[in-house]
Amino acid sequence: MDIVDKQFGFLKETLVAPISRTSIIFGRTLGGATVAVVQGLLVFFITLLLGFKIVSISGLFLGLLFMILIALFFTAFGTSLATFFNDMHAFPIIINMVVMPMFFLSGALFPLDGLPSYFSKLLAFNPLTYGVDGLRGSLIGVFHHSASFDIFVFGVAVVFILFLGSKLFNKIEG
Repeated sequence: MDIVDKQFGFLKETLVAPISRTSIIFGRTLGGATVAVVQGLLVFFITLLLGFKIVSISGLFLGLLFMILIALFFTAFGTSLATFFNDMHAFPIIINMVVMPMFFLSGALFPLDGLPSYFSKLLAFNPLTYGVDGLRGSLIGVFHHSASFDIFVFGVAVVFILFLGSKLFNKIEG
């Protein structure tokens, strides 16, 4: 669900469709995640052209799984947050205020090893930490946690945010 859809009335047209609101939210989430994965694959292919070497072909498929999970998480997360806003100018500010710290505290920009214990505990509550660890580990072979643990924790976070987004979307008025 997009704030622009809400503001310009497209949301009302969508809500009167003869399908469930849950189907609408999952469709929008899958659509947004598909675009994000295609963009991520384009960036990945550029890195291959620039000399990046993956560890294994199986790691490539595992990395694709993590890329899909990350795309689903952020698309559903954005949709969940959008249910609270009517102003299309406030939403990007709020989403950046939430997403940017989540990104910075995920380990994407710095290694997780050697951090103070209080900081490591803070990172453990950030679901993106597990997505980044899984993606990085699957492509270069160095995991902070195990791949199965990362898939489990981040998978639970994705299911939770999809469920939350579905519940919030069911409560909004067109």
